[in-house]
Amino acid sequence: MENTPSCCSNRQKKRSPEEYKDLVHRLNRIEGQVRGVKKMVDDETYCVDILTQVSAVQAALNSFSKVLLANHIRTCVAEDIREGKDEVIDELVTTLQKIMK
Repeated sequence: MENTPSCCSNRQKKRSPEEYKDLVHRLNRIEGQVRGVKKMVDDETYCVDILTQVSAVQAALNSFSKVLLANHIRTCVAEDIREGKDEVIDELVTTLQKIMK
């Protein structure tokens, strides 16, 4: 094993500019959706309409999680496995169990 720094070391991840831009764009959109839901509550909007928007926020968060997880598997997990760090598999399994509740 080499002693070169990896893209996923010290519990941090060096992301490409494209990956960073995509993730931040998704989060900004989600943040706007949440602000919209708050405004709906402030405006005393009908419950069903608010729930519909909450569902859209949840779907956007799920989509964000899927993209982040796929990137994690393709980079950090694959790199660690190539380096013989099989404990990353247990971490991945634990993570999947947490997010698939």
